[in-house]
This record gives sequence, structure tokens and C-alpha cells, in this order.
Amino acid sequence: MAASASLTASEIETRLDEYLETEFSFLKTEQPARVLAGLERPEQDFILSWVQRVASTNIQLAHQFINQAVSALDRLDRKVIEAWALHAMDSYDQRGLHPAMEVIRNVDGFVQGARDRESGCVLEDEAGVLLHFVHGLSGRQLKLEEADTAWTDTETLYLPPLIARLTSTADNFKLYKATVAYLWAQTRFGTFRVRLSEILQQIEPTEEFLALFQSLERLRLESCIARELPGLYRDMQRIKHELDEARLPGAWGKLAERFHHQVMSADDTLQLALDNLGNIDPLPAVSYQGTLDYERAEACMAARMEKERVRFKVHLAKLLEEIKQQKPEEQDPSQHKFAADYPDQQQHTGEITVDLTLDDMPVPLPDQVRNLMTSIIVDFGEIPDEYLEAAGPGEYDPSLLEDEKEDPDAVWQGTYHEEGAFLYSEWDCRRMHYRKNWCAVREKTITPVFDSFADDTLDKYHGLIKHLRKIFEAMRDEDRVLNRQPYGDGIDIDATVEALAASHDGSEMTDRLFTRLHRTERNIAVVFMVDMSGSTKGWINDAERESLILLCETLETLGDRYAIYGFSGMARKRCEMFKIKEFGEMYNDEIKARISGIRPQDYTRMGFAIRHLSHILSEVDAKTRILITISDGKPDDYDNYRGVYGIEDTRRALVEARRQGIHPYCITIDTEAKDYLPYMYGDAAYTVIDNVQQLPLKVSDIYRKLTS
Repeated sequence: MAASASLTASEIETRLDEYLETEFSFLKTEQPARVLAGLERPEQDFILSWVQRVASTNIQLAHQFINQAVSALDRLDRKVIEAWALHAMDSYDQRGLHPAMEVIRNVDGFVQGARDRESGCVLEDEAGVLLHFVHGLSGRQLKLEEADTAWTDTETLYLPPLIARLTSTADNFKLYKATVAYLWAQTRFGTFRVRLSEILQQIEPTEEFLALFQSLERLRLESCIARELPGLYRDMQRIKHELDEARLPGAWGKLAERFHHQVMSADDTLQLALDNLGNIDPLPAVSYQGTLDYERAEACMAARMEKERVRFKVHLAKLLEEIKQQKPEEQDPSQHKFAADYPDQQQHTGEITVDLTLDDMPVPLPDQVRNLMTSIIVDFGEIPDEYLEAAGPGEYDPSLLEDEKEDPDAVWQGTYHEEGAFLYSEWDCRRMHYRKNWCAVREKTITPVFDSFADDTLDKYHGLIKHLRKIFEAMRDEDRVLNRQPYGDGIDIDATVEALAASHDGSEMTDRLFTRLHRTERNIAVVFMVDMSGSTKGWINDAERESLILLCETLETLGDRYAIYGFSGMARKRCEMFKIKEFGEMYNDEIKARISGIRPQDYTRMGFAIRHLSHILSEVDAKTRILITISDGKPDDYDNYRGVYGIEDTRRALVEARRQGIHPYCITIDTEAKDYLPYMYGDAAYTVIDNVQQLPLKVSDIYRKLTS
């Protein structure tokens, strides 16, 4: 076939005007259209398709892309250009327009970064693993954030977005881990207990002294890591050898031996730096060392110390108040004396073991108080005596304790952050690619309502429940007769007759002439995904709750493992999963009260819910995994998650679930569902119920048919 004729400049300009909405954006397309007109048709189509996809994210970004893409096409492979455009869109999603525009402008930098990524390690991909690692270490619970260089302010570990110093991804991940461990060691073993800002005011030359202190402190922290994390320490040594960073010139070898054989503090390091200033040169920084931003660290510590001092004293006052309420006949509680006890604790080791005593008797403490004590010890090495005096009447402000309570809704207030959320990608059909870590998902437990709803439902459907229980009892593990077996317990009459007939006409006679009893074992795990969007208010909400009560009553008879979650949300940053019954929980009055407490919430963003529950199901050891959605309508949210976008993302999430061996099914009361459900679920994977009042009658029956 003849190749299609190239588009003219006028035709290209018309398309660009449409993609870039020039009627409203006032962007100029005449010049790029003339340049594109000089290309062959395949190149024109390629560039224009990507302009359209980038424009679905941001028009300004697409305009910048068209101005750079033609020259990039001359020297780059198409796959590289595709990756470049996708990276720019991901940057827009995560950091905004200006960083994304910089990606487009700096195509050479992207190409170099792409080469680094081939063997390098990307923080975005490994942040979850690294966060679990640092949370497993002793001391304060630290956070991770991206920055140009590695450093810590004593509350957050800042790490570069990419490490590509070594030749393999696995080794570069170890370098990330070594960096995390080194920064953690600074916070845990007292690097910032030394007030460097005060000392540096008295010492010249300042920069040389600070470099010498950091070199000595590195040797001390490495010795601490060698004691606490010997396996990682060996990896750190291998990294230094590979990068030619292991050599210790002159007197540094003896100093390293001294740190290795003695347990030393940051004060000891400081004194060594003072003693050796001008006598030895500082060591070059190693790959995992990062920078020491002592000014910001000290500012962070100062703010935290004062807040924690007051908060801890308030906690002590609260403990005394509880003692007074329990034993009103006792003396004035203010006469009691608190003390900190450090059983079997060796100074400068990683473990923090501390008990709080009151008049020499141990005091049971909630986790939040223990965490607070740990943070104080990390800053001071101990709990100062002044902290162990309860707050007086004028100081005791219970509101100081309120922000310690975990409020699931607090994350939506003010500037949003993703701490503690599950992050899921979302399919953008216009971009024809995923938006990475786009949806922030949080699990919440429904507030139980202990009323008569469950009992009323059982009374209302008493006859149906009795009928369903009989049916489900018959579905439990049972012996089934398998026919046409090569061996077995009895003769298969039909097979024998057919074999005799075959012998008479000269055909080959089968040897499968027996019957055998086979024990059928149910190994099923199912999650019910319940729509809690605002549109379920009224009859639909009542019908959903009644359906769940009937399901639980009948499934308890059957013995299948099951969980129930509700879902709702408002845009991508407020995606909520409501725990109604988890796999490990028993069906009891608490679960009934949670079902009664189901209330309509916000919108019907479905993709994140399918992905989250698929993840939960994939961790259950079961032969058959089923995800059943109970909904009243199509995917919808108040942002752009509606229409084609929402349907395509939901469909993609269902495809992902099937790839994990999960069987999705949808039960809906949307009378228009036949317009979109066959496309999302397939012709045989959904049921439409015309009357909402039929929902409780149908759900258990549908489950029976799905699992029998």
C-alpha cells in the first residue's frame, strides 16, 4: 500500500490549535506546524499523538514539548522520546508545572538520567522498603523525603531521587540503605547533642574544623553501625572499596582502630577534633555520608524539645490525676515522685530500654508515652530530671495531648501529605499511561452503631435465612462421585456398557470403567466491596446493610473466608476504605454494629478500591479468590474521574485483578448499567437488579451460584 501523504502546515496547525485550545490559551502554533510539515507522515503522526497525550495533562507542557520534539526526533529513538514525555507528565503530577517544563527543556539531561536509571536505583520505587527499614531501627520514628543531597534534620531523612554510583541496581539500593543507616545513626547516637553552632563561633578556621569533626564522627558512627547492624556494615565497607573510598591515610588508621575498640560519644569526637585541628587533614566524604546541616538540625531539635518537655510533664500530671481518682483517700498526689529506670542498658548502644517508675513502682504506659520517652532520650541520652516533674495546675493543658491522637481525617486538613497512605497508580486513558502513585488511600474503621438494625433484619428475613442456611449447608465440603476413572471404588455402568459396545464393533475399548469418591474441599476467599457513595442514601443504604447481614449469617454456615470493605472518596487525595469485617475477624455483635453504622459518604472512585482490595486478596492463601462489588452506579468523582476516564480506569483495575488470579463480579442496581458493565466486567461477570428492595434477596443467591 502507498504511504499516506504528509500533512500540510495548515492541517497540522488546525490539529495543534485543537489540542492546545488556542482559542482560550492564545498559544502560537504556526511555527511548530511549519517545522512538522517537513517530516514524513509517520513522524508527523507520532509527534502529534504525543502532543495530544501531553496536552491532556497540561497545555503549556504540550506547547513546550512540540517546540522540542522535532529536534529530539532527529537524534533520539522513539522509545526514548516516549519515556521523556511520560517522565515530564509524571513530574507534573508529583511536583507541578515548573519541574515538568524543566524536564522538557533539558532533554539531554533526561537521556543521561535514563542511562543512569538502567543500573541506578530510584527513590520513588524503593521508598516503601526503605521506610520499613528505618522504622525497624531503634529510636525516633523517622520520615523520608526527597532532596538534592542526603541529610537529616533529626526528624526526616532527606535522600536524593536517584543513586547511580555503582554498576547494578541491587548495589545502588544497598547504597541507599547505607545512606539511610548513616543518617539514622546521626540521630540515634548523639551527633546533634553537640551544639556545634556555639562551638564554631569560637574556633578558626571554621570550615576546616567542621570538616575534621565530620570525618571523625563518620568513624564513630561507622563503629556504632558495625555493632548494631554488622551485615549492613560489611556492605558499607564493600561499597567503599568498590568506589575507592576505603583508604585511611596516616594517623587516620589508628583513630579508626580507637573508635572501633572503644564506645565513644559525640563529645569524644568533638574533643578529638579540637586536639587534632591543624595536625591532620579531614577525610574526603564517602558516598553514603551526605551533608551535615547542623543549623537546620538544631532549629528542628529546639522546637521539638520544648514541645516534648511540656507534653511529657502534662502526661505525668494526667497519670497523677488518674491515681487520685482511683485512690481518693491517699495523700496529695503531688507528693509522689517519678523516676526513669534504665534496666540493663549500656550507654551508646542502639537499644533504648527505659521504664517510668512512681515511688519506685513501675508505671504501665501507653505506646504514645513510650514513643515520647524514646524521642527525649534520643535528644538527651536520658530523660532530664526537670522533665520528671508533673505539670502544675497552671501548666496542665489537656489540649496539648490532642494532636497525639491519630485522627484519620486530620490528613485532609491544610497542606496534604501522603504519610501513612497506601499509594496506587491510576490509568489515564487520555495519556494512555498510568499516573504514578496518584491515589492516596487510607483505611478507616466504621464507627459501630449498637442498635436493633441487625435483629430487625433477622426478624424481617427469618424465613429466607432459614432457607439459605439449608442450601449453604449442602455446599460445604462433601463427597462427590467421579465417573469414568481408571481405578476406583465401584463400576461405572454407563462406561462399561459403552466399552462392551466398542468391543463388539472392533473399536478400542477404554479402561476408564470405575467410579471413585472424591472429597471436595472449599478453599475460597472473598471480599465484598460495598459502595458507600452519597448516592446510596436512603433505600439503597438500607438494602446494602440488610444484604450484608444476610450474607454474614449464611456465610458463617458455609465456612468460607470473607471480608467486607466499604469505599468512597473525594478526588485522588481522599480515597477511603472502610473496614467493616477483615479476614481475621469473627462475625459478632461488633461486626453487626459496624454494618449498622454504614452511612453514605462522598463519591464513587472505584479503581483505587479494586486495586487495594486486590492487594489484600492476593495475600490470602486460597485456591479461589473472588472480589464482589455491590454498587448503585458507574464510577464517578467530582474531579475528572467520570465518564470515559472513570470507566477506563476501573476496567484497567479489573484487568490487573484478573492477572493476579482474582475473579471480579459486580452486583448493581443501576438500570443503565448494561451500557457500561459488559465493557468493564465482561458479559458473564455482573448482575443488574431492577428493584433495590430485591437486593437482600439476590445477593446470597448470587454468591451461591458464583462459588458452587
